[in-house]
Parts: sequence; structure tokens; C-alpha cells
Amino acid sequence: MGARDRAAWQTLDSGQLLLIATAGLFVVVAVTQVAAAGLRQSDVAIIFGVLIALGELFRMVMPGNREVAPIASAGAMGYALLVGLGPEGAPPGAPLGVVAAEHSSLQVVAVTAAGMLVGSLPHIAVGRSPRLDAMARRLFTVAIVALCFRPVTSLHLAWQLLLAVMGLVVVASCFTDVLIAALIRAEAVRARFGIALRDEIEAKLALCAATSATAMLIAVATTAMGEAALLIFTVPILVTQFAFRRYAGIRATYLQTVRALSRVTEVGGYVETGHSRRVSRLAVAMGRELGMSEEELLELEYAALMHDIGQLSLRDPIPGGATVLASPTEQRRIAELGAEVIKQTGVLDRVAHIVRLSSHPYRTGRETAAGAGEPGAAEQAVPPPLAGRIIKVANAYDDLVGDSADRDRGAAVLERLRLDSAAEYDPTVVEALGRVVDRRPRP
Repeated sequence: MGARDRAAWQTLDSGQLLLIATAGLFVVVAVTQVAAAGLRQSDVAIIFGVLIALGELFRMVMPGNREVAPIASAGAMGYALLVGLGPEGAPPGAPLGVVAAEHSSLQVVAVTAAGMLVGSLPHIAVGRSPRLDAMARRLFTVAIVALCFRPVTSLHLAWQLLLAVMGLVVVASCFTDVLIAALIRAEAVRARFGIALRDEIEAKLALCAATSATAMLIAVATTAMGEAALLIFTVPILVTQFAFRRYAGIRATYLQTVRALSRVTEVGGYVETGHSRRVSRLAVAMGRELGMSEEELLELEYAALMHDIGQLSLRDPIPGGATVLASPTEQRRIAELGAEVIKQTGVLDRVAHIVRLSSHPYRTGRETAAGAGEPGAAEQAVPPPLAGRIIKVANAYDDLVGDSADRDRGAAVLERLRLDSAAEYDPTVVEALGRVVDRRPRP
């Protein structure tokens, strides 16, 4: 157990460690202040703490290995935005009961941290260690909302202006959350920051909007109706979480199915054990190096896993499954047959297109005289899509290197691919492969 924990800590990069340390400092200061000043309106704090704990208990993992807890986030932000506890808490004529909620920004942080800890205990008990960086980011976002909004409640603003301030604060918190997530992801997976930022926006925009809207509803409704409003206005985010969980489950099922399908060629002895997995990892790393988006990387992973499935149609397997040693005609036939198999799924047409063109040589915009009369020559005159060119290079490299850790052998294969660049392989993709291979740890 200790070794596993150390391995998990070793995977944290400097950005994650800084975020965790900052969130930890917030918690220490908040707990110290609350311990010294006392817990204000403890019944309300407990209710919101329980909601946050339940949200953490039912957190989920979205595509891209993003851990989210929308119910906990909505509850915590709702507590940070709370300005009253029902109409009886406000004096006559007071705008929206602004004097009723007495808790401070630091109490919001302390209650949120306590709720997160309690909600994580069942996960820890069954051996699911919490993602400290994800929890720290959620806590940091709530702290920003609390620190920006709680002082505003003492200004006795009109309710229209107060709602506008709420909206600005939650938008700023969403932007901060996405920005921090993009910075961490860019460092963790060695992606360009602009690409990582775009991926985070696409992945989290809808959920962030639902969470923020629910937090505002909770704050306004609790002010107008009291604590009973929590039960009513938590339902929308619960439905949203259910929908996102189903979506994430479908994506995970697709990937598991594709991985299982890719092993058929290995079990049948058509390719070496682990070939599809190694090509997939190489291809995804090269795609990140070349600035592909997350959706493009997912399609690339699918195509790389299934690029050799057409070999099942061969009467006699290629020795070692190395399609790089087969004739160009045979390579195209394998790719065509594999693409047809993939297309039968009805949902992976773009993946089938990538696999079909992954056997085609890279061209610089002209058709060679030797290939002018061959079937499909007109299609070859146009370079295959980037994903197809990546798979071609990754497959050739693994066909010739396999699972060997010999760096001299890898360097020799890279040099061979460079010599074939601009004719058979895209030189930009080959150089990306070189950078990926150079970053591998030495045996």
C-alpha cells in the first residue's frame, strides 16, 4: 500500500503540487479562523456541509480522466453566494434579506473542506484514493467565489445588482477553474496550452454552466424560501450529473470494446503481443506533440488500436505481423478490409476513414509515375489525414522495433524512416516520433 501511494505522489507534477499546497494553506487558515471565532449559524453550515459531502460521495470521472463533483461544487458555491435564510431573516424593506447570512468567506472554505473530507472517506475505505489535484481545484474555485462575493453582502445592494454580481463571480470562477485545469493538463500530458485550454472549455463548458446556474438558484431560493429550497433546486444538477455519467459510460464502453477488438489479431497470432497497444500509445503521444485536439486524439487512439484488424482476412499471416514488410498493394488491401469491418459498427465512420488511408504513402502534392495507373492512385495524390500519417509512422516504428528497449535499434529505425520521409512518411510526423522516443526513460 505504501509503495502504491508513493507512486501516486510521484506522478504529480509541479503545477499540481503547487495547487494542492495553495488549497491546503487556504484550509489551514480557514479552519484556524473558524476555530477561533466559532461557527456562525451552525445549522445552515451543517446542511450545506452534508450536501457537499453527498456530492463528493457521488463524484464521477468524465472523458479525459477528469474527476468532477457537480453536486458538491453547486452546494459549496451556493453556500458562498448565500445572502439570507428566508424572508423571516430580513428586516422590513431590506433588499433580498442581505443581512441574514452571517458566515464569512473563510467559514465557506472550512465547511467545504470538511464536506469534501467526509464525502471522500467511503472512497478511501474501499481503496479509491481521492484525486488531490481535482479536489484542490474545486476547493480553490469555491474559495474564489467566497472571497469575491461574501464582502459584497455587507453593502446592502439592490437585489438586481446583487444577482449581477453573482453572475460575474460564478463566470469568473468557471474561467479560473478551466484555466487552472488547462495549465495542469498541458504540463501533465505535454500538450500545448492553447490546445489544452480549448479541450477543457469543450469538455467542461456545459457542466460548468449547469453547476453555476444551480448554485445561483440554491442561493436565491434559500434566501427566499429557507433551507427547504436545497432539496428542490439540487434536482436539476442531479439530472445533469446523471446525463453526464451516462455519456461518460458510453465513451468508456466504446474504448473498452475497441481495445478488446484490437486484441483479436494478437490472439490469432497475426501480430506480436502488445503491438496494437504500443502503436496506440506512440500515436497518441505524437498527436499531442503535433497539437491535435482531445476529440481528434480519441479518434486517433481508436484507429491506432484497430489499424491491423484487416489482417484477419489474410490466408497466411505476415511473418511477425509486420505490415511494413508487405507490398504496398497488400498493405492497402489490409487497410481497406479493416476499414470495412470498422464501418460496420455504424458509429466509427471517421475512424474507418483514417484506417483506410493509413496505408497510403505520404505525398507532397504530386502523384508518382509508378503509381499513376494503380487503383486508388488519384486518392494517393492527396496526402492522407494527419491521423493516418501518424499511424503509418507509429506502425512502421513498432514493426521494426517491437517491445525492444534498445535505444540504438530505435535510433537506427528512426534514421531509416527519415530516409523515406517526403516519399513514404511525413517528415513532420517522423520528427514528432523522434521527440517522443527521446523523452522515454532509459532502461
